[in-house]
Amino acid sequence: MKINDNYLRLKESYLFSIIARKVTEYKGANPGKEVVSLGIGDVTLPLAPVVVEAMQNAVLEMGKAETFRGYAPEQGYSFLRKTIAAYYAAKGVELSEGEVFVSDGAKSDLGNILDIFSTENTVLIPDPVYPVYVDTNIMAGRNIVYLDGSEANNFLPLPDWNIKADIIYLCSPNNPTGAVYSMEQLAEWVAYAREHNSVILFDSAYEAFIQDKALPTSIYQIDGARECAIEFCSLSKTAGFTGIRCGYTVVPMDLVRGGTPLNKLWLRRQTTKFNGVAYIVQRGAEAVFTPEGLRQTKASVEYYMENARMIAETLTDLGIWFTGGKNSPYIWLKCPGGLSSWEFFDMLLEKCGIVGTPGAGFGRNGEGFFRLTAFGSRENVIRAMERLESGQPW
Repeated sequence: MKINDNYLRLKESYLFSIIARKVTEYKGANPGKEVVSLGIGDVTLPLAPVVVEAMQNAVLEMGKAETFRGYAPEQGYSFLRKTIAAYYAAKGVELSEGEVFVSDGAKSDLGNILDIFSTENTVLIPDPVYPVYVDTNIMAGRNIVYLDGSEANNFLPLPDWNIKADIIYLCSPNNPTGAVYSMEQLAEWVAYAREHNSVILFDSAYEAFIQDKALPTSIYQIDGARECAIEFCSLSKTAGFTGIRCGYTVVPMDLVRGGTPLNKLWLRRQTTKFNGVAYIVQRGAEAVFTPEGLRQTKASVEYYMENARMIAETLTDLGIWFTGGKNSPYIWLKCPGGLSSWEFFDMLLEKCGIVGTPGAGFGRNGEGFFRLTAFGSRENVIRAMERLESGQPW
């Protein structure tokens, strides 16, 4: 018997355990001092009322023999897939129901989609990066090529036509940097993918946070993307589904590799390895896309974006370089005074009682940068910004 020794190549995930330890030590040494976290990647606002009502009604249905439902369709109930397709239609993107696959979240699908690709493929991943992209490919033993995100390119790297990649990961709005690709920039990536016969795995989990109407909220708003891209989205941050678990993946019928539609392969994979998302959850997800659901969830997004605006305004006043905050709930700042990511973390905690996430935890190019998030309460954000402006420990 042999194990998959690719797992032994994975780096231990020390980032958040180190953060937790440091915060515990600080609290122990400073009893009574409040710590404000701007590093949280989870939402704090509750589910929208229309979602709660829909899920409650679904629970009642499950309690009656005539409306009880057992196994869900692996690709999702038709009522939700049609609703998602209509949501895309409002963006000017036409999808068929069969191109939409409901799942328990973008994170799962971003890893699971690799089942339909050969391990011999070369993967192109921007750095800094959401760790799932890297780790899932290391687990499979694929060759990974990194593309440098930096202050010089506003952490929005564009294709290097001298590199041949088969699978490309893009995330816009980006986690951790908050940077958002323009229509023109995404068009460059689509052109590259079509020229190299590559497949773009496009993570649009934060699309609802884009405020600038000139920016794309789906890669399918770019001509030709249906022939080279798979899109992943999630209701976790936009509708508070982090604990409910529901997302969706779009695999266009036009996307064909090796003479085979990838939609067919993904359907086969899902029907074999996935038992679908609970009916109750899917009814809640359906409610998100109703006019009232969109209004209520938009209010939550606006709440978080006001938090982001306050953080961005404070950093601007302090003369600190950053990306994000305008079309994303993430703010990616350059550590002042030439401090390293962890030095800045320690300084913020010790001098201001503020917790964020060191950029070094997101890859080599994250060193010297720092992530703040807008998912906390308004009160905590206000307190943190007051401390930051009055302390300025650097």
